[in-house]
Amino acid sequence: MSAIRNGDGAFDGKSIGNLREITEEETVRVSIDLVAATRRHVGFLRLVAESHCWLHNRPTITEAVRRYEELWMPLMSELTVGPNPPLIIPPLDIEWVWYCHTMNPVSYREYCESRFSKLIGKPTIFDEENQEYAYNRCREIWVRKYPSEPFENELDSDDPQDSIVTNQDLLDKVSNHQGLYSKFSEPYMTETVYIITAKQRYKGFLHMIQRYGDGCSRLVPASDILLMWSTHQSYPTVYAADLEEIDEDMGKVVGLGEAVKEGEVEETKKLWERVFDQPYEKAGGAANGGLGQVKPWFSWEVMESDVNTKYKSMVPRFLLEVCVTVKLNSKMKPTQEDISHDFLRLRVVRCHRELKIDKLLSNFPLESWQKAWHLYCEFGTRGVVLELRHHGGFFFRGSSLRDTVTFLWNDLLRAPSLSLERQVNESVRAVTSITPPAQASYLLKCVPDRVTDDSGAMISDVILRMNQYRPQEGRWLSRTVLDHASRECFVVRMRVGGGFWRRGGETPLVVKWEDRIIEIREGGWSYVAGSIGRAPERVVGTAIPREASEHWNASWYFSTGDELMIQWELSTLVSGLRFSLKNQTSPDSTVR
Repeated sequence: MSAIRNGDGAFDGKSIGNLREITEEETVRVSIDLVAATRRHVGFLRLVAESHCWLHNRPTITEAVRRYEELWMPLMSELTVGPNPPLIIPPLDIEWVWYCHTMNPVSYREYCESRFSKLIGKPTIFDEENQEYAYNRCREIWVRKYPSEPFENELDSDDPQDSIVTNQDLLDKVSNHQGLYSKFSEPYMTETVYIITAKQRYKGFLHMIQRYGDGCSRLVPASDILLMWSTHQSYPTVYAADLEEIDEDMGKVVGLGEAVKEGEVEETKKLWERVFDQPYEKAGGAANGGLGQVKPWFSWEVMESDVNTKYKSMVPRFLLEVCVTVKLNSKMKPTQEDISHDFLRLRVVRCHRELKIDKLLSNFPLESWQKAWHLYCEFGTRGVVLELRHHGGFFFRGSSLRDTVTFLWNDLLRAPSLSLERQVNESVRAVTSITPPAQASYLLKCVPDRVTDDSGAMISDVILRMNQYRPQEGRWLSRTVLDHASRECFVVRMRVGGGFWRRGGETPLVVKWEDRIIEIREGGWSYVAGSIGRAPERVVGTAIPREASEHWNASWYFSTGDELMIQWELSTLVSGLRFSLKNQTSPDSTVR
């Protein structure tokens, strides 16, 4: 189907129904490789965020703005011949100011035209080797052009005196975008399948503005569309050429950091639903306006590498964001069937059988999509099950099942838009969307286990019989470390007793403080009978107690070469604990 707008901007009742049905002729053509550009965009924002101690100080920013205005832009204007910008990349501080400036295309275009009588573009360089070449080439040109100006920003960030502010408006823009990376830092945002889906939705958003934006005063981009839009904007000449026909209409879109008025998000959602007959919000694409962001319920930090891969017993944990949106069939009327006793139940395919989240069917509107569930799931749960149930089963107790549909993660990952629609009993339409699974923090817990001997075997009659009743020597308190799937990862043991033990025999002796060794063994128990077993053989870490030095109550020496010193202070009102971690190879480095 195709959507048709009448002369007054109204619809004829039809909708496109699928973003993939939009042809290149019907929508705005994006002439940049958004997949590669988005990866570079997010990587650049991460680099800026990691440089916050230096780059986000006011003296440094002020100096960066001066270098950008007085040195960089005149140099780019001189080197730019024709439509293609020169293949050079500036220092990080100038590139950051340049990026922030391009986030307001109208202001940036007016600035360039008033100063240089042309729009200054940015080169599209995505390969790391080419970036290094462009950076070194820029350094060579800079040194020849400005021999008295350092290529890098050498201003001391601790200098309390600010440089002269040359452009207060630009300085404010840079300051307002300091926390921008936190809005695009989710680990799935650099996955290819996510970017491709976001690109398709961005093109649909542009199509909606071009064809049906006359009736809206303001449009609020969802977070995935906002990522694509800001990436597109950061290449000003490409952006200006691609959106030339709808340049004025783009002024209706809420930009980064702009305030959102009440009702503007709902207005955008309704227009999207009328055009595409699909929910506007999806997993990884929340519509909360500007720089707003729904904070995740847990820490989901991105790390360049997983340092725990050397431990084979630790299995990575993968999470994905899930959004289930529901819409009642518009042909269904309350007079045709009483739905007050019907409800939807959400469950997972695997594990967590006790998870049952119910939503009354009468709470959903007939004319629009409504987000029913928004949650984060382990990839190992395989999928979600949506059940349509009716209150009052056998003997008017419980509920009876009317229909059920299943959304599997693997099916959703193969779907072009990372979302699937299912019909539930011809009365409910449900769309489930996900984000690509991304590695999350390891989730470990430590549980007490049986006491073991010096060899790592559990103290038990079973072990005694296997050893022909030879006594077991030593006692170690033992703990088992389990991961998110309750798999055994490590066994932690602490030596507390010496001597021999047999049934009815000797009592172990308490060991001295300096003999209370703690060791971590990789792997799970080797069970010999039921829950009785032996600890894994490989020791991956130890902690040996040492005599504490002056002013410290305890000291531990780690197998890594570090030393942990502890001091505790107790009183009737206040109790505190002070720690110091000192590396033996560098005795001067002490952290408290």
